[in-house]
Amino acid sequence: MLIPRKLQPSAFALMVLAALFPAAGRAQAALLMEQPYGFFGSINPTGHNAVYFARICAATPIKLRRCQAGERGAVISRYQGIDGYDWVAIPLVPYLYSVEDPSDVPARANRETVRRLRGRYRETHLLSLGNDLRPGSLLHGGWTELVGVSYERRIYAFRFATTEAQDDAFIARMNAATNRSRFNLLFDNCSDFARRILNLYFPGAFRRSLFPDAGMTTPKQLAYKLERNARKHPEMQLTILDIPQIPGYRRSSRSNKSIAESLVTTGYAIPIAVANPYLAGGIFVDYLVRGRHHLIPRYPLRVEPEELSALTAPARETDNPLSAGVQAPNAAAPGSEKTEDTAAANSGLREIKDAHE
Repeated sequence: MLIPRKLQPSAFALMVLAALFPAAGRAQAALLMEQPYGFFGSINPTGHNAVYFARICAATPIKLRRCQAGERGAVISRYQGIDGYDWVAIPLVPYLYSVEDPSDVPARANRETVRRLRGRYRETHLLSLGNDLRPGSLLHGGWTELVGVSYERRIYAFRFATTEAQDDAFIARMNAATNRSRFNLLFDNCSDFARRILNLYFPGAFRRSLFPDAGMTTPKQLAYKLERNARKHPEMQLTILDIPQIPGYRRSSRSNKSIAESLVTTGYAIPIAVANPYLAGGIFVDYLVRGRHHLIPRYPLRVEPEELSALTAPARETDNPLSAGVQAPNAAAPGSEKTEDTAAANSGLREIKDAHE
């Protein structure tokens, strides 16, 4: 049974602010750090990365175009098991909730509701991807990862400013490239795909790290580098937003972990210590130095279905919502993940704009 959410007062305030402070010629994107869930999330608690673009929309799930007035943009990510495609673009609202109108998002959703919403959206919009798409399993992803992500897990959006020229160049590049799967869990995963996208906007800023992830790219590492890069470039207007999990379908998802953090805080540490105490010691030191870095402010702005303008509306030059100790409007209730506060920022936009123009 669907229980539509009621419009909350803060949504109106956000729309008023967006109207009073337009940002002509500016756009934005957001790195989505999605928490791990389920069985696979237990054995690999790193989570998932996707990238949201407010000005880029999906002409089809595998072709991009500029958004038209009133459209909310699309989420682009690498998935495994989507009929051999390397990436897929899904409009923001269906990606999060499996519906096209935010007013149709249920306050709680059981398994049958989620199955029905996903099936309806697939029949309407995803048949072009093929009739033999697998829905996913305990260990392997499938088309169900494309829609209704917020029923599965909590998402943190690291929003940053872009330019129209950058977005146009990205659209041209993605549409011209061959979209065939190159997924590899260790060295060409969803975070590697997001890392390459970020490097198109901020050249050379995102590289693989031997520590704390043994040369692999993980969601937490990528978000960490984006935040560190943003501290040096306030013009990026980095804002961290909390997109909560819709309750009822699954247990609450778990926090993202680095490789070192995963090994130290799970049973994997015991056999490693027995086999090689020096390696175990190195992993533990790595975890203490970098793996424990907290990314999320204590009270990030909470983005509900009817308040997506907090994510989609262009950022303003004067925005600095992550100043230390300030609680954002509609902040998450106490009990959210406690982390050190984050400063606003941006990087490399001017250089990339010059390169593309």
